[in-house]
Amino acid sequence: MGGRNLYYYQPIYRKPPETTRGKSEIKVTGEGRISIQPDTAQVLIGVESEHTELRTAQSENAQKISDITKVLKAIGILAENIQTDNFTIFPMYDFVDGKQVFRGYRVDHMLQVTVLDIDKVGLVVDTAVEHGANRVSNISFQILNSSNLYQRALTIAVEDALQKAKTIANAFNLTLIPTPKSVVEERRFLETPIPLQKTQMVLSASTEIQPGKEDIEAVVTAVFSTTTM
Repeated sequence: MGGRNLYYYQPIYRKPPETTRGKSEIKVTGEGRISIQPDTAQVLIGVESEHTELRTAQSENAQKISDITKVLKAIGILAENIQTDNFTIFPMYDFVDGKQVFRGYRVDHMLQVTVLDIDKVGLVVDTAVEHGANRVSNISFQILNSSNLYQRALTIAVEDALQKAKTIANAFNLTLIPTPKSVVEERRFLETPIPLQKTQMVLSASTEIQPGKEDIEAVVTAVFSTTTM
C-alpha cells in the first residue's frame, strides 16, 4: 500500500474585539460672542493742490500739511500716529479741439491719522478741514486689545460646549465625563477695520461720528465621553 500523507493544522487564535459597552461619545459645537464698541479709529486726511508751476503746487501743499500736522498734535494726536499714507504728483491736461493741452500740476498728500480716543474722531476731521484739508476718506474703526477679548469669547465657547453636552447626556440618561476628550478651535476672530458704512455720521456744527458695535466670536468643537447611569 502506498503511504498516506497526514496533515495537521494548528488553529489560529483570534483575539475577540474590545467592546465599549456602556460607553459613548457626544460631539458638540460651542460658541462664544462678545459685542463691543471699537476704541480706535483711523482716518485718511489730505490736501490736494493744483498750480501751473510744480514748485508752487508742492510748496502750497507742504505748508498746509505742516499746518494740519501741528494742529492735530495740539489736540492730542501723537506724532507717531500721523503718518504719510500716499504722496503723488502728476500733470493735468485738458482736451481742446481734440488736442491735449497742459493745464498744470496736481499734488496729493494723504496722512493716515490714528485716533486712540474714539470720541475725538469728529474733532480731528473738523480741525483738519479748518486748517486746509480738502480730502477726508477711509474712516475705519478697530479694537485695540482684541486678543484679550477673544480669549474671553473662547472661554464662553468652551463653557457653551460643556452645557450642550450635559443637556444631551441628561436627555439620554447618560453620565457625562466633564473633561472633554478633545477640543478643537474651529474659528478665530480676525481683526479687520470696520468701514464707515457701519457707522453713523452726523453733519452739523461739528462732525459727529459714531461707530457701531463689532462682534468678537470664537467657535470650538468638543468631544465628551459618557457612561450609562
